[in-house]
Amino acid sequence: MKNRHTIALTPGDPSGIGIDLACQLIDQPPGDSRIVLICDAGLIAERAKLLGISGAVVHYQSDHSEHDQIVILDVQCSHPAAPGKPTPAHASYVLNSLDVAIEGCKRGEFDALVTGPVNKEMIAKSGIEFTGHTEYLAAKTGAVTAVMLLVSDLMRVSLVTVHASLAEVPDLVTVDRIKNVVKVLNNDLRTKFRIQSPKIAVCGLNPHAGEGGLLGSEEQRIISPAIEKLRAEGIDVRGPLPADTAFTSDNLAKCDVVLAMYHDQGLSVIKHSGFGAIANVTLGLPIVRTSVDHGTAYDLAGTGCAKSDSMYSAIKVAEQIVNNAKL
Repeated sequence: MKNRHTIALTPGDPSGIGIDLACQLIDQPPGDSRIVLICDAGLIAERAKLLGISGAVVHYQSDHSEHDQIVILDVQCSHPAAPGKPTPAHASYVLNSLDVAIEGCKRGEFDALVTGPVNKEMIAKSGIEFTGHTEYLAAKTGAVTAVMLLVSDLMRVSLVTVHASLAEVPDLVTVDRIKNVVKVLNNDLRTKFRIQSPKIAVCGLNPHAGEGGLLGSEEQRIISPAIEKLRAEGIDVRGPLPADTAFTSDNLAKCDVVLAMYHDQGLSVIKHSGFGAIANVTLGLPIVRTSVDHGTAYDLAGTGCAKSDSMYSAIKVAEQIVNNAKL
């Protein structure tokens, strides 16, 4: 039997649809990779029964589980989990599952990590500082600059700032931050996506990219100087482009990725164009990590109505990145 990739998968919040999606993987395994579900085995069994999904899942053993496509590495959830009923009491379980997966990736036991949706508010209410997977993974792996990239069949969109309030964004958009993000994008598009000479389009921060300073000065003071420095280093980057036209078909045809200044400037566009079939990739890490493009969807948890398209997309992109790294 050929060697399979081994992908760790954390379903996320046990009261959300991540558990449902894990159960769907058991029912319809994706691709050729071995998927290691890092979660509470009893919780999977309960949710599978609720959803009418049958089939035993083997417990993970790193040395002789390769013939089983879906296996479980059991991490106990000490607090009962009911579909659609989130609680801060699940925070430690969610992060413990994630830590097990991260450490396995760092050891080389897992080739990649795919994450299900978590609830940042519930984790924060537990007293644990947490703003999102991207920031957490960066801290746990020692990454200097972790970069969010969303990938669909139509476009790639990345961000200078991630989970920050709109009021904080102008102070976070600096020459150094833009340079660091673009350098990660340029490197990882080459190594992870095999794009030989990445073309990077950069959005402005203000309407009409500042209109020559009339509507804001960040383009003149920060974004343009950063772009000039990056060009001087041989990186194919252009802008700043008005964000309201950066995502037209003509502009998308001229670039491999659009770099937005803040979360909703970029993610609103790509999610409108293909929500449910998008993979979230974290660049700049020493491990491979992808994720779904949606939240916990508590109203769908346990109903059998959750759609797994984005989870399958995340697994597919993770497989592609691992394959590209081996070329």
